[in-house]
Amino acid sequence: MTEPDLSRKEPISSPRLVELRHVRKSYGGVAVLRDAHLRVEAGEILGLVGENGAGKSTLMKILGGEVRRDEGQVDWLGAPAKLDSRAEAERLGITMIHQELNLAPHLSVAENIFLGHEPKHQMVPGIVDRARETSDARESLEELGFDLDPRTPVRFLSQARRQLVEIARAVVRARRLVIMDEPTSSLSAREVEELFRVVRQLKARGTAIIFVTHRLEELANVADRVTVLRDGETVHEGPMPRADFNQVIRAMVGRELKDFYPRRAAKRTPLTFELQHLSRPPDFEDVSFALRGGEIVGLTGLVGAGRTELTAAIFGAAPARAGRILINGKEVSIRSPRDAIGSGMVLLTEDRKRTGLALNLPVRHNMTLANLRALLRHGCLDLKKEERVARDLCDRVRLRLASTAQKLERLSGGNQQKVVVAKWLFRQARLFIFDEPTRGIDVGAKTEIYRLMNELAESGAAILMISSELPEILGMTDRVLIMRNGQLVKELVTATTTQEEIMRFATLSEA
Repeated sequence: MTEPDLSRKEPISSPRLVELRHVRKSYGGVAVLRDAHLRVEAGEILGLVGENGAGKSTLMKILGGEVRRDEGQVDWLGAPAKLDSRAEAERLGITMIHQELNLAPHLSVAENIFLGHEPKHQMVPGIVDRARETSDARESLEELGFDLDPRTPVRFLSQARRQLVEIARAVVRARRLVIMDEPTSSLSAREVEELFRVVRQLKARGTAIIFVTHRLEELANVADRVTVLRDGETVHEGPMPRADFNQVIRAMVGRELKDFYPRRAAKRTPLTFELQHLSRPPDFEDVSFALRGGEIVGLTGLVGAGRTELTAAIFGAAPARAGRILINGKEVSIRSPRDAIGSGMVLLTEDRKRTGLALNLPVRHNMTLANLRALLRHGCLDLKKEERVARDLCDRVRLRLASTAQKLERLSGGNQQKVVVAKWLFRQARLFIFDEPTRGIDVGAKTEIYRLMNELAESGAAILMISSELPEILGMTDRVLIMRNGQLVKELVTATTTQEEIMRFATLSEA
């Protein structure tokens, strides 16, 4: 192969691979990095954590040559390095997996893996050898343990499988340092384990890894050390704890989160939501369950188990072919999202940026878009009322803004998720489907989202929470529904189950 493979070990001349000191970066007078420090040794896995807006991605883009620092020193193998471009970073052996995937959907898996590094035809100079490219990609994917056909166009892949392509592309180019920015956000538990196996292989050959994540439990499995950023400054460096994360969390948020999953007063209301034998083969078949007002019910399973397809059917985005949906004992016909919303049901989608929000619009418009009729006065939009409503919603979800006219794209992921919740609060919905509600948001923002979910349940709303994070399922729900291969295989009472039991039903047909 033209690129280094996982079995190749490259000698590293110095254990101190890279060090950043007193790094500063501002945008339009707003300081993103104030005094950031970071060091990585060869063959080390370094965890980088911090709340949204702490400066993690900016610091990594500086190291990856994508952003120029305003001030500070970067040393590579003990000598000053400019890192003024991505090409310079790649020349040194630095590759980066971005949180926002950077793939060409019209190209195949193989073409994306080798994009910019295509193998040339030996007999015809200047022509890409596509057969060799496909063969090399297949070999790399098999070595990584990723079940992907290198000939498949990326546009036909799920978000999770696109993440695997991005990982494969970085790994085949990796020589000295791989930066992974939230690499597990779209992966199942099994795929996360495969990624960790690859990370350990890279470490064994002397490659350093910077692992940026919000998931401290995952980081504890692979990281040697952890660096914490808060408000653009490095506030903690030290060994990665394996169980007790209080010190790391305290450094991240400036306080100790004693009740990570807030407690909720038990309350049941007459509101009922029921599925009876819902089917749309081959995606899912014969799914039946019920939930009550005041209850949070979890729905989990591995990627490909049918959770996403079932959610789309419940909400009318891809209706079921058979079965019934009942609300308060009455059957409702849901053939579109409009029908679902009209019945009092709302969906907080997994991909809030693409399907949940209008990022280029102000916060106040996003909060009120789902219920504009409530703002009409003599057929015209009452802008003063919209501002009052937006302010009230900001108070309710604890969103602190200088102005509701602020563009939504400027908010952190956690605050964007609060806006999604506020939008449906204004719609006065009673049935909430939260699809991966805390994906890509920091530990402090997670507790705020959990608090909002509990308040909704305590007000009598019914909540179905789809999540691949088992600690979240165990911490937030009353019951958990487990899907496998398109079927609902088990219902468990959360208070009396464990992560191990849930995974057994999610993975083993004989469980």
